[in-house]
Amino acid sequence: MQQLRWLGAVALALVVPALAAAQVDARMLRHPDVSATHITFVYAGDIWIVPKAGGTALRVTSAPGEESFPRFSPDGARIAYTGNYDGNEDVYVIPTMGGVPTRLTYHPMPDRAVDWHPDGTRVMFASFRESGRLRFSQLYLAPAEGGIATKLPVPYGEFGALSADGRTLAYMPKSRDFRTWKRYRGGWAPEIILFNLRDSSSTNVTSNEANDAHPMMHGNTMYFLSDRGANQRYNIWALDRTSGATRQVTNVSEFDVTFPAIGPEEIVFEAGGRLHLLSLANEQVREVRVSVVTDLATVRPRQERVSGLTQWADVSPSGKRAAFVARGEVFTIPAEHGPVLNLSRSSGTAERYVTWSPDGKLLAYWSDRSGEYELTVRNADGTGEERKLTSMGAGFRYAARWSPDSKKVAFADQNMRFYVYDLDRNRVTRMDSSAVWMGHGQLANMAFNWSSDSRWVTYARPVTSSNTAVFLYDVPAGQLRQLTAGYYADLQPVFDPDGKYLYFLSNRNFEPVYGDFDNSWTYPNATAIMAVGLRADVASPLAPRNDVDGADKADKADSAVKADDKKPGQADTAKKALVIDLDGFEARAIVLPPKPGNYTGLAAVSGKVLYRRLPRTGSGDTATRLVYYDLAEREEKAWE
Repeated sequence: MQQLRWLGAVALALVVPALAAAQVDARMLRHPDVSATHITFVYAGDIWIVPKAGGTALRVTSAPGEESFPRFSPDGARIAYTGNYDGNEDVYVIPTMGGVPTRLTYHPMPDRAVDWHPDGTRVMFASFRESGRLRFSQLYLAPAEGGIATKLPVPYGEFGALSADGRTLAYMPKSRDFRTWKRYRGGWAPEIILFNLRDSSSTNVTSNEANDAHPMMHGNTMYFLSDRGANQRYNIWALDRTSGATRQVTNVSEFDVTFPAIGPEEIVFEAGGRLHLLSLANEQVREVRVSVVTDLATVRPRQERVSGLTQWADVSPSGKRAAFVARGEVFTIPAEHGPVLNLSRSSGTAERYVTWSPDGKLLAYWSDRSGEYELTVRNADGTGEERKLTSMGAGFRYAARWSPDSKKVAFADQNMRFYVYDLDRNRVTRMDSSAVWMGHGQLANMAFNWSSDSRWVTYARPVTSSNTAVFLYDVPAGQLRQLTAGYYADLQPVFDPDGKYLYFLSNRNFEPVYGDFDNSWTYPNATAIMAVGLRADVASPLAPRNDVDGADKADKADSAVKADDKKPGQADTAKKALVIDLDGFEARAIVLPPKPGNYTGLAAVSGKVLYRRLPRTGSGDTATRLVYYDLAEREEKAWE
């Protein structure tokens, strides 16, 4: 018996450390709610519960679909939540300690659990089902045992709560909870309305430029979330429903408070990925430490097929290989022969926006191996180690565009600032910034185009007219010039490699179409292709031509004499010396003959302008074509 007891003690000693090792100090605990005894929350797409004191959480749901917004019934015996089990987001109810979920909604539009009715027999949820085009949500009550849902008599509703007597609804007509804006002030700032369900009267109780959200009713006090404080962080505030006075309850400064929910005695909320309880009795806050027991299968080392996960690509100058970013790794792939190479081999870090240097020797990309995205280069053939070039610190940066001499790159960051990095001097120079907001898509697609001598950089950015204008930066001189006024939206400027012209797209064609329904004009197919002589002595590409007998022979003979007079290498040097006459630049602009429409992807080679022609609005065409305009023949041709 002593041996058996000894073996049992050894087995227990082995099990306990193993169990402790399996516990995860969980973060990213979302959408919490609190009952008299427990907290429920979402972790890794499943619903969990844990005692209010904290500790090891129990998983309530384990279906492959995502669950969200668990909400305790007033007696704490059941949890209502949103589940995506059958290809659609619907509202379900499950016993708190587990069981078979009961589906409450069946509409094909998504339904989101919001709260329980105080009587415990109905569940409030938000749905797009009657908004027509997913434009807004409305609030409904569904029987907790199943049955027909009833719409609440308010026009819009995203989140809300009912008073204990069920007579007053506090609700948000609009929400910013699923957007990434912070410290926003404007027309989309949410407000909280108190609606009397007996007489249909309503009062905006948070008429404020700040963001006010997630009302929670407790007696005569309405708690809510607001960023109206001095540090403009989301915190819990309280409103006295009788006097209308508000006061700040929490003062979380490092992170925003998100998705609070109220129980009988506390408010639970998430901040910085962790859960916190706010006592309603003394308004003290304490963190709830939560561990989960899980296999962490998603972080197990494994092979992953990434062919369908490419995010960025660039072709080598020779066209023999292409570079891709897929799942945070840099790959090069042969056009015909050779292996696929994973050059970064950096699981755990992310590489973004790879670009190939014009001499074919280097790949540039942004890597967060240091903890922040820094400009990094490595040999394109995969030999050697990568080199971190910058130490810019916190921030997000976009694709680095190489200069033709492979010695400089231009790029933008998330703060709409534009830079040039000089590889020889190991120096970052800020050349410009946009005072008008630019979204992620605009910055990600922002093209910096270099002149053939690597001296000039041109690009388009917004100006105060809300249109985009063409800008030019002289790298050696450090001087910036706005080339177009911004009266029209001018886009995608590119240099002619022969040093004669600058091409760009411009929305300046007006062919109005009158609407049948809105009694107004619209102006589709506005984009034209423009050309500007870089110097005043450069002839217009559409200048009148005059055919004269013998002119071709004379021109060829003259060119041969000039070539013979120059020393070896002199012609190349002259070709690279690009001079730009800045005065009267936009006045020299002309519209090229291709019919205005919808264009993108502007590029230039010697004597030709290339672009993608998108379907004309209203044409019924669906094809996108790669075409070019031949300056010598003065006609548009399809790319074969």
